[in-house]
Amino acid sequence: MALLRTQAVRVHEPGGPEALSVETIEVGDPGPGQVRMTHEAIGLNFIDTYHRSGLYEIELPATIGSEGAGIVEAVGPGVEGLAAGDRVAYGDALGAYAGARVIDAGRLVRLPDSIEAEIAAATMLKGLTAWYLLHRTHRVRAGETLLVHAAAGGVGSLLCQWARALGARVLGTAGSREKAERARAAGCDAVIRYRDEDVASRVSELTAGRGVDVAYDGVGASTFEASLASLAPFGLLASFGNASGPVPPVNLLSLRKKGVYLTRPSLGLHVAAPEDLRRGAHALFTALTDGTLEVLIGQRFRLEEARAAHESLETRLTVGSTVLLP
Repeated sequence: MALLRTQAVRVHEPGGPEALSVETIEVGDPGPGQVRMTHEAIGLNFIDTYHRSGLYEIELPATIGSEGAGIVEAVGPGVEGLAAGDRVAYGDALGAYAGARVIDAGRLVRLPDSIEAEIAAATMLKGLTAWYLLHRTHRVRAGETLLVHAAAGGVGSLLCQWARALGARVLGTAGSREKAERARAAGCDAVIRYRDEDVASRVSELTAGRGVDVAYDGVGASTFEASLASLAPFGLLASFGNASGPVPPVNLLSLRKKGVYLTRPSLGLHVAAPEDLRRGAHALFTALTDGTLEVLIGQRFRLEEARAAHESLETRLTVGSTVLLP
């Protein structure tokens, strides 16, 4: 097969959104165990900004992005279960910001006909994150009380909906009146406006002084202390993101007073095995098709507008999920 020329967004040196450059690249044939696919939609995630800025080190230059959906164009030797023309999606494979790419077949899942490519691209990484947080990091049970930061965001809104369906009471945080309304629509029983209210104090009021069983914190530095202070005795803080910057070193003695637990999970470990990826994707697709999860795509950008998309994400102007369209 001939080389395929396509547009891609690349990073050559770590930096801000200005570090993103739009280039034409050549995509070769798939090798053993690989697939060449064309993208119909690409997901935007905070981890993309970590790769761009150097917070998470990657080998440069690189095409960034970890989430996408599209069509299989060709399969390499040894690939089973996938063929040209199949609809596929993925949520944990660097190299998504391109019109086409080569990817390991084991990173792909087949996309049901009932799920549109934009929805898949908007939910694979975020939805699989919600899946492992609610079903693996802590198996949520009916009657538990949870705190979800950035409850109107891409991961947050899915967490709230899914947790509510599991029978949990969900307290969310949001920065504006509009986002608070969206968080309530996503299933929050109460929303704390963190710019106007002290989060830990408000959690104490809402739980009659007990605190929450689990705090899901994808924001990082600016919310970490409030998350810890909001936990009930023996509660769990799942710190899974760094939207406001990385959490500083933790004094373990600070956990002693209430005997709380702290974990820093990641999606990659939970879907490293293809069978775990398929298990999580099945749960996600079921939740999308049975109405448990409704996905808000709040923003759409052309692929070449990736710089503007990053600026919007990092300045908290986005609501729900964002997709890039090649």
